[in-house]
Amino acid sequence: MSAVTAATSSPANAAGKSAPARLSAAFVGRLVIIVPYLWLLFFFLVPFIIVFKISLSQTAIAMPPYTPVLDFRGGISGFISGLGALNFDNYILLTKDALYFNAYVTSVVVAAISTVLTLLVGYPIAYGMARAPATIRPTLLMLVILPFWTSFLIRVYAWIGILKPEGLLNELLLATGIVSQPLIILNTYTAIFIGIVYSYLPFMVLPLYSSLEKMDHTLIEAAKDLGCPPISAFWKITFPLSLPGVIAGCLLVFIPAVGEFVIPDLLGGSQTLMIGRTLWNEFFANRDWPVSSAVAVILLLLLIVPIMIFQRAQARAQEQDQ
Repeated sequence: MSAVTAATSSPANAAGKSAPARLSAAFVGRLVIIVPYLWLLFFFLVPFIIVFKISLSQTAIAMPPYTPVLDFRGGISGFISGLGALNFDNYILLTKDALYFNAYVTSVVVAAISTVLTLLVGYPIAYGMARAPATIRPTLLMLVILPFWTSFLIRVYAWIGILKPEGLLNELLLATGIVSQPLIILNTYTAIFIGIVYSYLPFMVLPLYSSLEKMDHTLIEAAKDLGCPPISAFWKITFPLSLPGVIAGCLLVFIPAVGEFVIPDLLGGSQTLMIGRTLWNEFFANRDWPVSSAVAVILLLLLIVPIMIFQRAQARAQEQDQ
């Protein structure tokens, strides 16, 4: 009888002991989901709301250099009256001044061209790393990440010494007789493209390498056995399978390149018209925080909306595949 009692009580004790463990596991699982959302809330949504609030203000000769709006110090009535006084004059100004439109267009064009160039340079590197022996792949990955160990600003300054008329590149070209006079590369869009491709190349290589490394290379061998030329096998098998890495790398390069300031300012010169430099001028030179905040809000929306549309399309495609 005692044996039966012990046998029946042991599962209950086990279930009672496992309940806290289950609660703890459920809490950890929810915490893993909550932490990224809290991160986005405090470091993305809250700063965006603050910038949007400043964009609805009016410029003032004060510190800070704008008239605050939607102030809770006046209570609910003051907040409601502030809502009635809101205006979008700063956004209307952006539509009237061609400077901002040209800056947006130039930034998008430069970022798109730079992204394509980075893809053309990064894809062969990632493909070679994925096809390399497994023993040397960690070393190749380290070499790709190695530039991050040096300050970004120092690396951009190094390109000034390389691209200037009396720099290393022109000295090499003159010494080899390829050119008879120094090339004017610095303070041009060519220098901007070089700087962006060099700086953001690891962001393109790493996603591409992750996709290409997982690919089943026996598919290429099967295509060759069936008489498919190498180029056709690449476009029909390798490239489609690496599309997730291509898309991820392009987004990682294009998004920061649109708002890039350091590279256009140092390598492109004062005549370069990009949105990052325009923002800097409005904030620090003109001290027009409301207009510069409006420029930043529009830029953020231009970047977020296509990403959301792409993610929605990807989710629908995955649902259809399932």
